[in-house]
Amino acid sequence: MLKKFSLLFVFALSACGWHFKNNEVLPESLRTLTFESADQHSEMSRILRNQLKLSDVKLVPRADNVAKLRLVSTSSSNRVVSVFKQAREAEKILTLDVEAIADIPNKGQYPLTVSVHRTFFDDSRAALAKSAEKEMIMKDMYEQAARQLIIKMAGLNKELSQVK
Repeated sequence: MLKKFSLLFVFALSACGWHFKNNEVLPESLRTLTFESADQHSEMSRILRNQLKLSDVKLVPRADNVAKLRLVSTSSSNRVVSVFKQAREAEKILTLDVEAIADIPNKGQYPLTVSVHRTFFDDSRAALAKSAEKEMIMKDMYEQAARQLIIKMAGLNKELSQVK
């Protein structure tokens, strides 16, 4: 009976779209932001902007007394970690490094860095399928990096309360 009730409870919560809100953990000074990026239309900028909106962060045009989140750089790399018998690449580690700066008026600048890693099995015999798979993995890595940046912004709570 308890299993049926808990299963019904899980289905009810997932069906209604209920989810936790993270905006309560963000410092008040970071709930309204100006977002800046060298390339406003890059994949990372677009995904970070969407993740900020999902966290109920209000994005406003440039203003003097509003905190600013600046996406400084995004770089990706891969490293071969295993090979097939024929000395072809088999498995790679994909790495995404993201650097941003939270610039808060009267509080200072806080650098935020995030690094996300994934393994990728690369078989050259299925190049087209592996290319599509790699694009999906990279998109997932961008989303995870954006979520981690927001978590790091929430972690600034303690530092911001110490600075007067």
